[in-house]
Amino acid sequence: MTVEEIREFIQTAIDENPTMLFMKGTPEQPACGFSARTAGALNALEAKYAALDVLPDPRIRQELSAISGWPTIPQLFIGGKLVGGCDIVMEMYESGELAQALAVKQPAAEESRPPLTADSPSAAAVPAAPLGIENRLD
Repeated sequence: MTVEEIREFIQTAIDENPTMLFMKGTPEQPACGFSARTAGALNALEAKYAALDVLPDPRIRQELSAISGWPTIPQLFIGGKLVGGCDIVMEMYESGELAQALAVKQPAAEESRPPLTADSPSAAAVPAAPLGIENRLD
């Protein structure tokens, strides 16, 4: 793929998926703790989201950062807008803002801490699409 095709693919993923997570690894096999925590927060909320592994091609990460203006991974987009990375997502999760932004129910206080891994009983494996995008919207 050319750089322009990668940029178009990323922008299409952001535009077409109400909740889009760019991460290192996949929700089932995150490749860093920050990506694991971010996917874990989404899974704890039982949110439907698409995810894309940025590791297979360094150009993906480079073009994503050029589009978003955000230098680190993971990056979470909701409604086509950048929410932020792991720290922001976790703060939003703790405050209930993430559940509100996703229009989902916040877990009860005793359930409020997301797992440190992306595992969730409700997270069903979904076949990956091109470039490793995983659509969890079904």
